[in-house]
Amino acid sequence: MTIIREDDLIASIAEALQYISYFHPPDFISAMSAAWEREENPGAKQAMAQILVNSRMCAIGRRPICQDTGAANIHIRYGVQARTDFTRSLQEICDEGTRQGYRRDTNPLRASVVVDPFGTRQNSGDNTPCMLTVEIVEGDRIEIDVAAKGGGSENKAKFTTLNPSGSVADWVVETVATLGAGWCPPGILGIGVGGNADKAMALAKAALSDPIDLHELQRRGPSNRTEELRLEIAERVNALGIGAQGLGGVTTVLDVKLRSFPTHAASLPVGLIPNCAATRHVHFTLDGSGPAEFTPPDLALYPEILLDQASATARKIDLDTLTDDVISSLEPGQTLLLSGTLYTGRDAAHKRMIDMLDAGEALPVDLRGRAIYYVGPVDAVGDEAIGPAGPTTSTRMDRFTDRILSETSLKLMIGKAERGPATLDAIARHRAAYLIAVGGAAYLVSKAIKAARPVAFQDLGMEAIYELKVEDMPVTVAVDSNGNSIHRTGPEKWRRAPAL
Repeated sequence: MTIIREDDLIASIAEALQYISYFHPPDFISAMSAAWEREENPGAKQAMAQILVNSRMCAIGRRPICQDTGAANIHIRYGVQARTDFTRSLQEICDEGTRQGYRRDTNPLRASVVVDPFGTRQNSGDNTPCMLTVEIVEGDRIEIDVAAKGGGSENKAKFTTLNPSGSVADWVVETVATLGAGWCPPGILGIGVGGNADKAMALAKAALSDPIDLHELQRRGPSNRTEELRLEIAERVNALGIGAQGLGGVTTVLDVKLRSFPTHAASLPVGLIPNCAATRHVHFTLDGSGPAEFTPPDLALYPEILLDQASATARKIDLDTLTDDVISSLEPGQTLLLSGTLYTGRDAAHKRMIDMLDAGEALPVDLRGRAIYYVGPVDAVGDEAIGPAGPTTSTRMDRFTDRILSETSLKLMIGKAERGPATLDAIARHRAAYLIAVGGAAYLVSKAIKAARPVAFQDLGMEAIYELKVEDMPVTVAVDSNGNSIHRTGPEKWRRAPAL
């Protein structure tokens, strides 16, 4: 019997993490392309176009699809008869594969894992430890699923225990309606039903790696209760009108995947985990014949898309000459191309700025009349000014926004997803505006950044404040200076009765 080598598992995990950082699964490309073809809302269609163009660029350039290259999720099905030469624990082996995958010089991936979740939240620097789960199964092989799960979609995970007579579909639809756009739709919903709390969530996570086949299921019809639920939930969620990036539209989910397990007679546990527009996963098997090999998707899967059409009608904005008149003239849903100086800053930088204001200290950057971009970029390689630099979820900055606007005279904020009611009031009160870039189009966005230099809080790593020089960076007005939000009006316009 052949021996499965420790080095082969490490090399395979490292290569898998690189592979999924720049290759979408072929079924996802096909499903997103089909959704783009049938989308009726021009804004949502343009967002999906950027996602597809970005995906193709990443496949060619071998650079990350999203700046949030995710926590490494590794699930191993270990055959009881498998022979190995392992000398370390599976956690240590998989951590080494993760370390090598994330620190590769030719395509460094962003380290996002913090070691201490309660205190200093110090970054581990190499994205370890990975999130490892293990099953002992029959056979003499080791099967591995590797996925990179970003914080935006992971933060939207939900769990409940329904009464045995409760409706799984009702709970899922009602819950998705409250998630907003932070999970970067259109994507996939993973649902786990049964078991107990941890089992239901594990089922939901595992379901996200199942093949996308919703259109095939719609064509042939359901053959069991699971398939009936999938169809019902997909139709009802899409009828909510949330649409791509929460702008309103025909498609919110590309598929609904559901796994179930026996449960206690008194319980109906349900887990829900969404996958975003940067869906990234791969499956491989080790049998002792060497490390896994991965085949790139066929570039012919991508539709022919011209982004220039939207750019031709976009309004150009000079970030170095922002005035109150310019800000007040912006309208929700309007497409802009930004040029000039832009500062970055996300959670940790905002917290530190607030601490400095509390202490009466001057901030290290002057934000008067300026714009700030909520982003934690990937490190640059070669002649890049910056690595992939897509937006992070803006709602995490809501707790800081009123104070920052009132004490710095900041004029523009750029991120992704909706803002909360208090933040909408603050934006209106301070006559500022909020713009969104497309989540899942990080490499495309980075091409508009012509220069980047850290200017403050360098110890925060990817959360440091950078000064960026941008040229024709594509964004959409999400909230105007009166507090009107496209994330309210867009879904309201596209909401419909489900066709059940």
